[in-house]
Order: sequence, then C-alpha cells, then structure tokens
Amino acid sequence: MPSEREILPMSLNLLLIPVLLVPSPAVADELPPLKLNLRTQVEPFKGSGEFREVTFPAEFNPKETAILICDMWDRHWCPSATKRCGEIAARMEPVLQAARGRGVLIVHAPSECMEFYKDAPQRRRMAELPRIPTPKEKSIAEPPLPIDDSDGGCDDDNPPRSYRAWTSQHPLLTIGPNDAISDDGREIWSLFQQRGIKNLLIMGVHTNMCVLGRSFGIRQMTRWGMNCVLVRDLTDTMYNPRKAPFVSHHEGTELVVKHIEKYWCPSVQSKDLLPSH
Repeated sequence: MPSEREILPMSLNLLLIPVLLVPSPAVADELPPLKLNLRTQVEPFKGSGEFREVTFPAEFNPKETAILICDMWDRHWCPSATKRCGEIAARMEPVLQAARGRGVLIVHAPSECMEFYKDAPQRRRMAELPRIPTPKEKSIAEPPLPIDDSDGGCDDDNPPRSYRAWTSQHPLLTIGPNDAISDDGREIWSLFQQRGIKNLLIMGVHTNMCVLGRSFGIRQMTRWGMNCVLVRDLTDTMYNPRKAPFVSHHEGTELVVKHIEKYWCPSVQSKDLLPSH
C-alpha cells in the first residue's frame, strides 16, 4: 500500500482535474438532464411477499443532483474488501469525471478520515458551512437484511479481526476543486439545502453497512426527504458465503441491492452517467 505521503498528493492535487470539467454558472444552465434507467422492486399484490423487477426512465436536473462516495477507503481491515474496493475505484473515477462535466456536485465521504483532509479547501468549506435544521423524519419500515453479516462479512479464508485500517479515501479517486468532503450527515444535508440538491446518487461500500446506515447514508437521507438512488454496479457488500443464505459473494450483494430497491430507493447503473447517455 502507498504511504500517507504518497497518497496525499494524489488525493489533494487539484491540478489533476482540467478546469473545463467544472462548468460555469452560465454553461450549467444549458446542461441537458441526466437520463437514467431506474430499477426498483414492486409488490403488485400487497401482502403476497412476491416482488417483480421494474425499470423506468427518469430525468434529473444536474444542478439538483449530487453524487456521494461512501467510505471508499484506501485500505480495509478485510483484504478481499480492500481488493474489491480498488477495483470499484478504478471504474468509479471516469464516472465521477463525466458527472462533474455534466454539472453534478460530488461529495466525498470517507468516514473517520476528516483529519487527513483538514487543510483541503473542499473540507474547510464544509466545516464552515452554516447549519440548516433537518426536517421531521419520515417513518419507514424495513424488515431484516436478507444476508447474515454478524461475523463482520469478510470472505477471506482466514479473516483478520476488525480494526481501523483506513487513513484516507482511495487514491484512485480524484477530488475536484468544486467537490465537497464530509462524513457528517447534517453537514451534508445543509450543503444540499443551500445548493438546491434534491437527488442523491450514492456509490461506494458497503451496501449492507455504511451505504445504508451512515448519517449520510440511504436510510437517513431518505427519511429526510432526499430522492436517493443507489449506483448498483459501483458498490459491494460485506458478506461471507459461509453464512446464511449461503450464496456466492456476488449473489449476496445482489440480494442486498434488491432489498434496498424494495424498501428504500431505486438503483441505476453507472453507464447512465457516462457521456454517451
């Protein structure tokens, strides 16, 4: 793994992003909508417990849309999770570059890493942001998750004991000059209210833990009234196939994605955020 000194320039070097990727206000007014194919799960006959997969088109105004990157750390306590996170980061970076060019706000949320970014302007702006009160939370019922992650979810043959292995966000993910850095849900909510953000695309790890459960995660943001969407091909789970329901890691991830689609929000594929769409 790279040292902290090696990671720092990669994470904070704002010159890595061409200025042309950050649209001016005049250009932003002319940006076309994001055309998304949202997938959800519906229960046609209520109480039957039988769900059907449905995909429907939607258009989001880029100026009213943000992408939040959840806990894409430089390193995880579970080696297999670290490997998968690196693979996701490599596919995520071009999506973020494209989204910036389309006028979408990018929020980096690597939990427990704010000290690393304390001098970054993207972090300082958030820390100094006036707080806006959160609304009354919606009451939303949710059954238990469809996978057993009680062992921590590491699928290594000899999983280590959990410890805090991360220091920063993954170095493959560039932080743009107009991006934001925060791991505080109320702070991020205040930013969204001041910027008129209504739609939140969430990508990162892990669906069954941080993506759902953080103060900036799908559960909380949905309860505060945000239109959340999970980017399902840029996420992962902490799931060990040796635990129920005894399926492959990939199948475990898909079960959690469908759980989110049933009870929380639709999902989308990252290709919808690329220039050809």
